[in-house]
Amino acid sequence: MTMPGTRAPEPGRPTMRAVVYHGPGAVRVDEVELPRLQHPRDVIVRVTRTAVCGTDLHPYRGELPGFAPGTVLGHEFAGTVHEAGAQAPFAVGTRVFASDVVACGRCTACARGWHYQCPAVTLFGYADVVGTPLAGGQAEFVRVPFADVVLAATPDDVTDEQALFVGDVLTTGLAAVHGARVAPGDLVAVVGAGPVGLLAGLCAVTAGAARVVVADPTPARRDRAADFGFTAVAPEQLDEAVRAGGGRGADAVIEAVGTDAALDCAVRAAAAHATVCAVGAHHSTAMPFPTGLAFARELTVRFAVGDPIRMRAPVLALIRSGRLDPSRIVTHRLPLTDAGSAYRLFDRREAFKVVLCVDPPTPPA
Repeated sequence: MTMPGTRAPEPGRPTMRAVVYHGPGAVRVDEVELPRLQHPRDVIVRVTRTAVCGTDLHPYRGELPGFAPGTVLGHEFAGTVHEAGAQAPFAVGTRVFASDVVACGRCTACARGWHYQCPAVTLFGYADVVGTPLAGGQAEFVRVPFADVVLAATPDDVTDEQALFVGDVLTTGLAAVHGARVAPGDLVAVVGAGPVGLLAGLCAVTAGAARVVVADPTPARRDRAADFGFTAVAPEQLDEAVRAGGGRGADAVIEAVGTDAALDCAVRAAAAHATVCAVGAHHSTAMPFPTGLAFARELTVRFAVGDPIRMRAPVLALIRSGRLDPSRIVTHRLPLTDAGSAYRLFDRREAFKVVLCVDPPTPPA
């Protein structure tokens, strides 16, 4: 099956290597047709660095039954402009990175900074889950629609690896901090010590958090959180940890997993009048929500999707100032051709964050 927007090679057409979904537990590096410009606002990016995100594991684990085989995966990537449409403000050779959220930039929702609510919204490499299917960035080349909005130039003092984090998980971490209304001096609880959770914790520190407590069931992830300077506990210990010594609970709580159990844990750790912000990708329709507790504590519970288009400028500023280096969370750097191994390592939690390095391809004819 060929995903819409991803063309099987035709005789005589230039091809590229791409990471293609073939069903739960099955991703392969295939030869697919090189993407083409389809609109004056399009850009074709030659990818240099791309990453495997926790969101990519949902189809890999079979958690999205309708996810289309043939999908080119990946929504975190950076590279250089290979070809640009007439209305795209980028010269060939410009270093760029992409937002994972694709939006038109010209509608009422975009004007308000609500890019995920754009009528044209889609995500790279996420089949029919959000919007029109669009081939992803775990490939040698990728077509970027609305490039004048979705792409941004990578500053000279930011590496391609750092830049790809600005396109998703780091801006999601900052969105969580803003959504949870973290203020100087706050005790912040984070449920989930994956890449988003740890980056959210680092963003909370830059926002003035006095203490960050991170909960995760996996000992290795708790150890990593402790290495970042956070208090690390198992989820069943979070409530006690944020109330130790007579404390009232967490002033702000970030849920960075996307499961019912994680959200329940987050709500229970919250102090009265706290805000809980869920940035984990939720798909459940049967959440057993502790409404009585939330009502008694007068909690604010909200959901947020990271918006790199709106938030990339402050995130880049944090990187350029030296206050944040997202590449600290990378444990494995593998060639694109080892994508199958990358997914297996990430799924088994043997890798914390995997970056795929894309060798320059032979120039297409």
